[in-house]
Amino acid sequence: MNQKTRNILTTIFLFLMAGLFEIGGGYLVWLWLRESYSWIIGVVGGFILFLYGIVPTFQPSYFHRIYAAYGGIFIIMAMSWGWIVDGLRPDRFDLLGSFIALLGVGILFYWPRKGETAWQ
Repeated sequence: MNQKTRNILTTIFLFLMAGLFEIGGGYLVWLWLRESYSWIIGVVGGFILFLYGIVPTFQPSYFHRIYAAYGGIFIIMAMSWGWIVDGLRPDRFDLLGSFIALLGVGILFYWPRKGETAWQ
């Protein structure tokens, strides 16, 4: 596997980890506040959200680009979470919006730019 492919796979892994931490932590806080689960669930959720704040710092790009691209990844992961965890199957508009978001992530984060070497 060449370095460019390894770098892209690493960034995808980091996006997925950040997504799991943000959605998972947020879900636990949701359960605590909206579903009357124990405060311990809320504390665990808060800690997992803290980890979400750390993971993006390992991405090899600029803050604004990482968080903008992550927004698109978050859309897809939130739709997947709703389907897998809550059993709410996405409709065609959810799928279309998720596809557009993924296309945006690809352009925003992975399109080569003059003078940048993160993907070389």
